[in-house]
Amino acid sequence: MSVTSFSSPRRQSNSEALSLSQQVAQYLRNSPSSNTLIPIPIPFVSNAESTESWATYERLLVSCLRTGDDQAAHQCLEKLIDRFGATNERVMGLRGLYQEAVADDQSALEKILAEYNDVLAEDPANTPVLKRRIALLCGLSRTADAIDALVELLDASPTDIEAWTELSDLYLSKGLYSQAEFCLEEVLLVAPNAWNIHARLGEILYISTSNSSDGSVGKILSESVRRFCRSIELCDGYLRGYYGLKIASDRLLASLSKNPNFSSNSITSTDLTIPSVQTLNRLNEEATSRLAEITRVASRSGYEESEIIAAKELLEKSTFSTPR
Repeated sequence: MSVTSFSSPRRQSNSEALSLSQQVAQYLRNSPSSNTLIPIPIPFVSNAESTESWATYERLLVSCLRTGDDQAAHQCLEKLIDRFGATNERVMGLRGLYQEAVADDQSALEKILAEYNDVLAEDPANTPVLKRRIALLCGLSRTADAIDALVELLDASPTDIEAWTELSDLYLSKGLYSQAEFCLEEVLLVAPNAWNIHARLGEILYISTSNSSDGSVGKILSESVRRFCRSIELCDGYLRGYYGLKIASDRLLASLSKNPNFSSNSITSTDLTIPSVQTLNRLNEEATSRLAEITRVASRSGYEESEIIAAKELLEKSTFSTPR
C-alpha cells in the first residue's frame, strides 16, 4: 500500500489534508494489526514494521482531525496506542490532540487542561503534553498563561525552534514587537539559513513601523528590506520574500521622496546605512519583476492560491510599474 507523500502536518494545505484523510480506510485495511506483531522482533518471522509506517498513522490522524473525520482519527490513534502504549509521551500528546478536537464545549476543554496539569505534575519533562497544554491555553484565549508556559519551556530547552516561533507569534498578537523580533533572532541562531524566518522577521519589522517614531522608521524599514533580501538570497523564488521586499522598499522609497531630509546619508541603523535610492529602486524593480513572473506561472508553481491572489493585488495597486 502506497500513500501519497507527506509534508509536515503543520505545512499541509487543506487539499493535502483532505487527500490523506480519504486514504485512511484503505491504509488501515492493508496494514497488519498490531496484535499480530510478535513482541520480540525475530528476523524473518515478525511482521515488517518501520518508523515510517507509524509516522504515517500520526500524519493520517492529524489529517483526519483537520477534515472532521473523528472516527478514522480514533482508529489511527488506537493503532498507535496498541503499538506504543498509552503512557508513551508522544502518544499522550496525540491523544490530547484528539480529545481537544472532539471536545463539545469550553468545559470539556477545561477538563482536558486539568488532565494536562495532572500529567505534568507527575512528569514536568513530558514535552508533547507540555506543548499540547500551551496550544490549548492559546485556544482558550489565555495568551498570558501560554506565554509564561513557553518561557518556562524555553528555559529548559533553549534550542526549541518551534517554541521560539510560537512565542514570537504570541508576542506579536499582543503588539510586543521587540520581543517578537528577539524570539525569531533566537531561531536564527539555531537555524541561520531558515529563509522563512528571515522573511517573517522582515514582516514583523515592517508591521512595527506603525508604532514607531518618524526618526526610527527609516532604520526599521531598512532592516526589514535586508531581511527580505536575505530570505530570497537563501531561497530564490520565495514568493513571500519578494512580496515583503516589494512592500518594504515601496514604503521606504515613498518616505525618501516625501521628505528630502529623510536621506540615506543622514540616518544610520547601528553600523549600516539606509540603502540609497538607486539601490532601493533596483531592489523594488527586481521584486516587482519576480512577482509578475511568479503570478504568470501560478498554475504550475505550487504556491498557495491566497499568496498568488495577494501578489496580484499588490502588483495592480503598486505605485511603481513592472519593468518592461
